Amino acid sequence: MAQKKTTTGRTKRKPRGQQTQNRALFGWLFKWAARIGLGFVAAMLALVVLYSFINPPTTITMWSEARRLGGVDQQWAPIEEIAPVVARSVVAAEDANFCEHWGFDMRAIRQAIDEGSGRGASTLSQQVVKNVFLWQGRSWLRKAMEAALTPVVEAVWTKRRILEVYLNVAEFDEGVFGVNAAAFRYFRTTPDQLTPRQAALLAAVLPDPKGRSASKPSSFVSRRARSIEDGAQTIRVDGRAMCFEHD
Repeated sequence: MAQKKTTTGRTKRKPRGQQTQNRALFGWLFKWAARIGLGFVAAMLALVVLYSFINPPTTITMWSEARRLGGVDQQWAPIEEIAPVVARSVVAAEDANFCEHWGFDMRAIRQAIDEGSGRGASTLSQQVVKNVFLWQGRSWLRKAMEAALTPVVEAVWTKRRILEVYLNVAEFDEGVFGVNAAAFRYFRTTPDQLTPRQAALLAAVLPDPKGRSASKPSSFVSRRARSIEDGAQTIRVDGRAMCFEHD
């Protein structure tokens, strides 16, 4: 008797029509993913241009904190209504080479790598991009988007505008955003009336706004503020404040 051939162990091929349908589906998904990606990029570029002259109405962090706390305190203050020593203090504390880089401080990055730490390498420009356009966190996606957007912001905005936006969206206390709200919360004054000591204390709380206080500073915050005062004076004298004081 002739033996029947079996197909045991053989992989069945998909019908040619089904393969064509799958390719069409993948092509359609890829096309729409590309469209969505390009749309997102276009939206980000449009916001960068728009925010170069229109103040951001809110940020993801402010929105999130408002939901958590039931509201936040933030009132925009033009940089002309902020004491110059505040800007110098924040630059001295967060990014002393702000006027000398294009968004990334390569010297600080190399130093952080040599020390085995990422602390201290993020510039004010990077922080503005994160605060205004992105979200908090340490994901690689957020870092990649930050790296892509930072040179764009540096190219479109002036240094003075970058600093102005930073001073108005940075968190200085729980639910307190911007130097206007911070000046009143801590010292019951307006940002144009802040003293060098008060400005330095505000700058000293920036890395940990929920854990530090400018009105009741710990010994560490007080020492840090004294160092920032000296740094603010130094960058004024050596010209590293010219890009935002003489725009």
